[in-house]
Amino acid sequence: MSFPFVAENEQARKTLMMLAERLSDEDLALVTPYGWTIGALFAHMAWWDQRMIVLLRRWREKGVDESPVDSEAVNEALKPLCHAMDPRVAIRLCLESAEQSDAELSAMSPMLLAEIETSPNHFRVNRALHRNDHIRDILSLVPAARGAGGA
Repeated sequence: MSFPFVAENEQARKTLMMLAERLSDEDLALVTPYGWTIGALFAHMAWWDQRMIVLLRRWREKGVDESPVDSEAVNEALKPLCHAMDPRVAIRLCLESAEQSDAELSAMSPMLLAEIETSPNHFRVNRALHRNDHIRDILSLVPAARGAGGA
């Protein structure tokens, strides 16, 4: 079954791929107003897609349970780790994680989606919402990368 978010997730993933091809090492070192380099943003997005994959697999096996997350604390804890990662490795992990999470999400059953949607979890099956936020951040720092399609 094709869910409405599948096409949006795919488009955002493709935009990330095109951006990654255009970004120089100097671009990857540019810093957002909130203190993340572009390279670190790719690692950040990889982590959140990996969380999605882990939860989907667990929920498919055991049913949807609570998976609370303090995103502010998680992001602050991740920040030094993401900045320490080689930006090209971060890009590879981001794109691989996005592809895997998109595949997991597009293959889930309508019953699992209904369970997720009625749970108290803050869980975004539309991964494009998160990716597009950071695509906009990247494009604001590197306007020359706009040929990647934009968000």
